Amino acid sequence: MKLFLVPTPVGNLGDMTYRGVEVLKSVDLILAEDTRTSRVLLQHYGIDTPLQSYHIFNEHQTVAALVERLKAGTTLAVITDAGTPGISDPGFLLVREALKEGVEVECLPGATAFVPALIDSGLPCDRFVFLGFLPHKKGRQTAINALAAEERTMIVYESPYRLVKLMEELAAVLGVERQVSVSREISKLHAETARGTLADVLAHFRQKEVKGEIVVILAGKTA
Repeated sequence: MKLFLVPTPVGNLGDMTYRGVEVLKSVDLILAEDTRTSRVLLQHYGIDTPLQSYHIFNEHQTVAALVERLKAGTTLAVITDAGTPGISDPGFLLVREALKEGVEVECLPGATAFVPALIDSGLPCDRFVFLGFLPHKKGRQTAINALAAEERTMIVYESPYRLVKLMEELAAVLGVERQVSVSREISKLHAETARGTLADVLAHFRQKEVKGEIVVILAGKTA
């Protein structure tokens, strides 16, 4: 009776940990955000543990049944398409309910996209705030306006399709001279990090087709 949260590579499959592979081989069932994506990883490491779909659209409906399976003695592991479950991905609800019912929970150390992006940025990383994805529509402008007073380094996830728009919105509120670092395709063949002012980075991404998962590291307000 145990729930494992197992980080998976954000890019290069070689970033999977030995222990992560061992846990995925040993559990009774793996809950995967997208079973098609996860099968590529599992096949690469010779893992034949059964898979079940577990994602943002069904987690509320399935969490009670999954907790009952855990209480009955089943050992489960949660994985997402990339990174650590619960960080802008499914996982939190199941962890919360499992702990309420006395189920042992363990999150393995491993890949999380914002950590390498933060370190690579060259911006202060002693104090930072993780914001995940900003609201797409309702509340978006309010959220961006609130960033103006933040003194800590800020971490934001964004879709490649909205990156240029986000840079424009940030520049309008924080000023074009605010320092920023944008990382995409972390640990993949075409990994890229663009650093500079919001004006510089906006100009860079306006000139190209943006692909891959995006992590934006934004400098905090200075005195």
